[in-house]
Amino acid sequence: MLEFRVMDDFDAEPAPEERKKFMGVARIAVFFALVAVLSFGSGVVVGADGKDLLARTPFFSDGLDATPDTSADLGDFWKAWNTLNTRFVQTHGTTSPPEPKEKIWGAIEGMTKSFGDPYTVFMPPAEAKIFAEDIAGNFSGVGMEIGVNKEGILTVIAPLKGTPAEKAGIRSGDQILAIDEKSTEGMSTDEAVKLIRGEKGTSVTFRILRAGEPSEITVVRDVINVPNMTNGIDQESGVYEIALYTFTANSASQFNAALADFRASGAKKLLIDLRGNPGGYLEAAVRIASNFLPEGTTVVTEDYSGNQENIVHRTKAASNHIPDGTEVAILIDQGSASASEILSGALQDNKMATLIGTRSFGKGSVQELVEIGGGSLKVTVARWLTPSGKSISDGGLTPDIKVERTQEDFAAGKDPQKERAIQFLVTGK
Repeated sequence: MLEFRVMDDFDAEPAPEERKKFMGVARIAVFFALVAVLSFGSGVVVGADGKDLLARTPFFSDGLDATPDTSADLGDFWKAWNTLNTRFVQTHGTTSPPEPKEKIWGAIEGMTKSFGDPYTVFMPPAEAKIFAEDIAGNFSGVGMEIGVNKEGILTVIAPLKGTPAEKAGIRSGDQILAIDEKSTEGMSTDEAVKLIRGEKGTSVTFRILRAGEPSEITVVRDVINVPNMTNGIDQESGVYEIALYTFTANSASQFNAALADFRASGAKKLLIDLRGNPGGYLEAAVRIASNFLPEGTTVVTEDYSGNQENIVHRTKAASNHIPDGTEVAILIDQGSASASEILSGALQDNKMATLIGTRSFGKGSVQELVEIGGGSLKVTVARWLTPSGKSISDGGLTPDIKVERTQEDFAAGKDPQKERAIQFLVTGK
């Protein structure tokens, strides 16, 4: 039987020694730290090489304000702290009571969750170490990007091309209900990554919901090699196709090479396939957009809601601009996210491309990574705005021509989205 007693005889002030420890930690933990802005969306690549994430860390600073907020009444916090310290009795398990730092991490974790943003999370040291390993690429995985949708459900943004996740049948839009029988309700992407990653050759089982039908898919982990791009001309239609699977450090130069081949082919119809592309380097998206738009054109804006001056990313001088009169169509779906949405949104807003397919994922926020006492706080600090001012995180991009690709289409190897895009480019309708 559980018994609850209402008691109110505890000191709401920290014990002197604990106050000293707490304030010493709090000043460093909450405010003063190493800062890295991650200029990409807000999902997590599970099993990718991670180098893009590291490279998208444009500056470091330690100038955050460490002054305590004197307007906050911490009496209730210290009352809970002292109650737990003096009254808690271990009733099961062998784990010893947490150390003061562990309690601080728990408090920060709870405070972070109170903001209700699935991408604003605190990672204690053990989790922060895993996150750092993910960046360095020192792990195996299944090869998919995951995020939390607007309903708070853990969702597959896209399985990466040729990876174990794709081969096992994982698809964009799959909702992950459980990982190895552990429910994902209320789970952050970072918590999910801890469960998904593991040694090569081991397996992980997902319970997914697709088109209202639950099922289980088991994926065997492996070292992930992410493909970048394929390109070539469709001989029957004369449409030149470039399929870009991710935005890496080399994507812009590879895209330029494909554009050179496009020019040499004499084709005037260009189809860019960004379906299932979870994004990557912001700079790659800006440089690719520079091939289509005049120098100095706005590609995307980082909107900081008045907390600091917005950052506008503009096109650069391009040596391989597309030929005049080129018709451009871009294929998108719910697996198109982050840099894919930035490129697509810029070309759509500037009337340079027609978007065909289904609504994109809506992965349009910027995270700041703050080192805190051995742990890391990842906090959303800005949102992406297309040139017209649309927030990408507000439901993603809407295609100009909506075309679904059903589960039956996948099973039969049919691609009505590409067929419709080729039809549009050839006929103009």
